[in-house]
Amino acid sequence: MSLDGEDAPLLGAGELVGLLADDARRATFAALVLGADDLASVRTLTGLDARGAVTAVERLVDSGLVERSPDGVLVLLSAAFGLAARAAAPPPPTDDHGAATAERSRILRAFVRDGRLLALPATHTKRMVVLDLLVQDFEPGRRYSEAQVNTVLRRWFDDVAALRRWLVDVGYLDRDHGTYWRCGGPVEV
Repeated sequence: MSLDGEDAPLLGAGELVGLLADDARRATFAALVLGADDLASVRTLTGLDARGAVTAVERLVDSGLVERSPDGVLVLLSAAFGLAARAAAPPPPTDDHGAATAERSRILRAFVRDGRLLALPATHTKRMVVLDLLVQDFEPGRRYSEAQVNTVLRRWFDDVAALRRWLVDVGYLDRDHGTYWRCGGPVEV
């Protein structure tokens, strides 16, 4: 779900490649990977003129690969690559941990509906399952401003301060002087 409440389309692997086949969109994508978080920084890093930068950003936003907060902060949704890869891959073989997967699924069904948290879990065990899900939206090794973290978390729940605090408290995110980075949690390969 995008920040303005409209459902973003799920990109297939072919659509993702097609989206990035355009030089301006690929340069814009690269600028976002390198830390650009608004139109001005995209223009600076890409050398695109205003019209070219706006067109590329709008196309990336429309595709669901980038989200824009109400204050104009741009966030690259790198999870789209994992989703596209998983959708294109054959289903994995079943594992021996069916009970754990069933319990996790039961907890997530209770707290997540249509890509949004319904409530914040009170118990530690359930909270950890929810936080494991949320931390997947953050790429290991990438630095995020507080505004970018808020934009990503706002897709899940309006109380972004609580989610941000929980992710830091359990050691999934770390912070220093307003900069955040993923330092824990399960990593899907």
